[in-house]
Amino acid sequence: MNDEGDVTAEGVLRRVEQEGIRFIRLWFTDILGNLKAFSINSTELADAFDGGMGFDGSSITGFNAVEESDMIAVPDPRTFAVLPWRGGDHAVARMFCDIRTPEGHPYEGDPRHILRRAVQRARDMGFDDLMVGPELEYYYFRDARGTEVLDEGGYFDLTALDAGSDLRRDTVLGLEQLGIHTEYSHHEVGPSQHEIDMRYADAQTMADHTMTYRITVKEYALKYGCHATFMPKPLFGSNGSGMHTHQSLFRDGRNAFFDPDDEYNLSAVGKAFMAGQLRHARELSSIFAQWVNSYKRLVPGYEAPVYVAWSRRNRSALVRVPMYHPGRERATRIELRCPDPACNPYLTFAVLLQAGLEGIEHGYELPAPMEKNLYRLSPEDRRRLGVEQLPATLGEAIELTAQSELVLRALGEHTFNRYIEIKRQEWDDYRVQVTPWELERYLPVL
Repeated sequence: MNDEGDVTAEGVLRRVEQEGIRFIRLWFTDILGNLKAFSINSTELADAFDGGMGFDGSSITGFNAVEESDMIAVPDPRTFAVLPWRGGDHAVARMFCDIRTPEGHPYEGDPRHILRRAVQRARDMGFDDLMVGPELEYYYFRDARGTEVLDEGGYFDLTALDAGSDLRRDTVLGLEQLGIHTEYSHHEVGPSQHEIDMRYADAQTMADHTMTYRITVKEYALKYGCHATFMPKPLFGSNGSGMHTHQSLFRDGRNAFFDPDDEYNLSAVGKAFMAGQLRHARELSSIFAQWVNSYKRLVPGYEAPVYVAWSRRNRSALVRVPMYHPGRERATRIELRCPDPACNPYLTFAVLLQAGLEGIEHGYELPAPMEKNLYRLSPEDRRRLGVEQLPATLGEAIELTAQSELVLRALGEHTFNRYIEIKRQEWDDYRVQVTPWELERYLPVL
């Protein structure tokens, strides 16, 4: 992740001393993808590299109960970076950590470890890595208490309406200081909605990048006196925020999805990988769209796909295969359009990879592409064509996940059981609420 200098523990220690870095924040995520951190003094850094730093895991969502709460955070020197938004006399750096048990074993509830296991399965099958390029959309609002937008700009607008352009520019510069290469940044379709696209990277690096991206966007918004949110659907009547996820497998340094002789330039490996994600999409839904609010975005009519199909150009399909450009074989990929930017990227990339590998391992056959606008087909036509639909609610989604052997294997028993428990509770908490919509609609007439 960090392109500057020596990324070994010794190199990090030298840099900390040379630059007078006083504090280091150790980052990791809970089961839901919330960023967690604690700070250590630079004088403790050598000990942190040698044996990790202990902490109480019982208060971290999805981690062990209090009677088994001792955890060790082991910093990954490859992720060392100085935080650009932390000014003052003493610079503050951060590193992502791997979570271990007191015995030194990888902790089964650590999302970073769960993704690493998925990547190892790919390597055991002869692939180098999963390459991922997510496109995270988000909104800027005046503050965290409401949804007052900063502008009324639209897609790719470059006018005075785009009040977030300077903020977005500074955010891009901050990401680059953190070692994250960005390719595009622009205003999105919704008012005050924006997108910054990171250059693709291997799945582990990109999951770390995604966590860094989200906190960086939020920190720079605070500096400008506003609030950034990755909530999937904050505004009724406007587009939600998605995380279109571009994926490809590499083998021996070459793109395993590319086939020059195929009409779609997609290899048998690429087709089987896509077939795996399509076949398992419904049971994975509660991972890549994990919140009650996620399902307010996954409805027809707002560019969010809900129908389980694939296409070349049809953006109403769940998976799109971008057009091949001669000489750019490495860019051959599939684009899964249903994840949202509030997911846990480690778990999301892990289950997507596991589903794709399942398709390769078992030779799943890819159905024919759907080039029709699926939103305009009647339910009867979709049934006739065999086009399924993603779950309509978190409640439906989590029950499909609860029956999934694939997700159980991908997450491991501990994380699987805790995740199901937490999400069932979230759905129960939501469904007993009485909303303003219900009061306005029913109170006067019932």
